[in-house]
Amino acid sequence: MSATFTTPKKQLTWLITGCSSGFGLSLTRIAQAGGHTVVATSRNPSRTPELVAEVEGKGGKWLQLDVDSPNSAQVIEDLEKSGQEIDVLVNNAGFSIHAPIETFAEDEIRAQMESMYFGPLRLIQAVLPHMRKRRFGVIVNMSSGAALEARDSMGAYAGAKAGLDGTLTKALAKEVAPFNTRALTVVLGTFNTNMATPPGKIVPNGDKDKAMKAVYEVVVGEGAGAGCEAERFLPLGTDMTVRVKMVQECLAHGLEVFVDVANNVNIDK
Repeated sequence: MSATFTTPKKQLTWLITGCSSGFGLSLTRIAQAGGHTVVATSRNPSRTPELVAEVEGKGGKWLQLDVDSPNSAQVIEDLEKSGQEIDVLVNNAGFSIHAPIETFAEDEIRAQMESMYFGPLRLIQAVLPHMRKRRFGVIVNMSSGAALEARDSMGAYAGAKAGLDGTLTKALAKEVAPFNTRALTVVLGTFNTNMATPPGKIVPNGDKDKAMKAVYEVVVGEGAGAGCEAERFLPLGTDMTVRVKMVQECLAHGLEVFVDVANNVNIDK
């Protein structure tokens, strides 16, 4: 039986990472248009003064936040102490590098894990005590089809996203459900953002603004998200429907081929 979640009838406060472009900026604009308060963040706000002015001119805040920093979670503690309660945390910041597994330097792989695994983990651990105390919260982790079925050259990125999905979001969703707190994995296909893609292999076919509208609606329980508050997995993009089916088929095939083996390795009684 799935959990039942309730959302308070108020404007929500969103903390979104990686807002200087792409999904983060799009979701910021959509949430503000919906009447919510947004704390937008980026590594270097001074590079986008016009965006800072836009967000703050609509009642939001724009803060400097480097998710790689060991002290990144302090931003949440400072906001909560000031009386600004975070209702929705969106872990969006990240980047991708491309190379064969054989040639990746260890520090390159660690950099991917820092931004897309340890960075979100720090923010999640900081915000959860407050959400649990208030008996409400939504944690949104932006993931990728690479976490399900990685393209060649995307091994480091895929590993970081798969770690976020598997060891954080899936387990987290079960742990926080009793406190009326949700954890949602958004699995994105290829979209018209500035995220690097393998040269000559992927042509973006998704509209980032349509995708972020879907994320917004699932978070607030409106439109396409009405009645879907208990859902933990949101695939977005026509290419994602194909890739999800590929993963389903791969798992089904493995079970079909080895079902007898799987069922005959038990301890003899």
